[in-house]
Amino acid sequence: MTKGEIKALISLLDDSDHDVASYVEKQIAYLGEGIIPFLEEEWEETLNTDLQKKIEDLIHNLQFDGLMKRLQEWKASGAESLLEGMFLVNSYLYPDVDFASINKTIDQLYFDAWTHMKDEMHPYDQVKSLNNVLFREKRFSANTKNFHSPANSMLHLVLESKRGNPLTLCVIYMTLAQRLGMPVYGVNLPNLFILTYKLGDLQFYINVYNKGLILSKADIDNYILQLNLNPVDIFYEPCANLDIVKRALRNLAFSFEKMDDPEKATEVTKLLDAITDEGSAI
Repeated sequence: MTKGEIKALISLLDDSDHDVASYVEKQIAYLGEGIIPFLEEEWEETLNTDLQKKIEDLIHNLQFDGLMKRLQEWKASGAESLLEGMFLVNSYLYPDVDFASINKTIDQLYFDAWTHMKDEMHPYDQVKSLNNVLFREKRFSANTKNFHSPANSMLHLVLESKRGNPLTLCVIYMTLAQRLGMPVYGVNLPNLFILTYKLGDLQFYINVYNKGLILSKADIDNYILQLNLNPVDIFYEPCANLDIVKRALRNLAFSFEKMDDPEKATEVTKLLDAITDEGSAI
């Protein structure tokens, strides 16, 4: 469609004939996210508050459908980039934030951490060095005051505020560690997301939410015992990027439930369902 045809179509959104307005909405949905700039232009030009609200809803629906499609494509392509997956979670609330800006911040953190790394460092010393950069120099820390805020699941806000929940802090830490060549991976513990350093027979754990505290297998055993759970492999071994993004979406949905926003909680759950295979409990 030409620009003129698109503008003519949008102008019919507030047509008094319900069937016409309904048909126009379906056509707009069919055209997809590419039509959003034209909808935004119409929103700015009209003084009709009802039409503005209708346009806002249409834009949100277009962005939501596009996000769901991108999440499914990310999964189908192998979910290789955790940072990209978390950026897609970020896009639910902040569709205008671009991936390049997040990557740029991560690149700067990586460079600062890299300058402190030395050849032949013991794994414990590597972790302590990264801890020093992130938690002392850069002052990243746990957001304990607003633990259930949706902002804690928004990667770009965590990078800006340097406050986050266990999962987002772990994603930042793990991304930096892997870029530094450290074999560090996520671990899906109940109620607490942590990391593991695993290389051959050497394995220990990192509680990023507690400023990178190093833990042993015995510490994990005790934690699981306190929760009255049976120890299973998933509590000790690395999990996939897809599992991390799914957990991020669950966290976000729970945050909206806590904030009494069931509509957003339901939408986020739909995103989660879109990348969850039937019968999968993770």
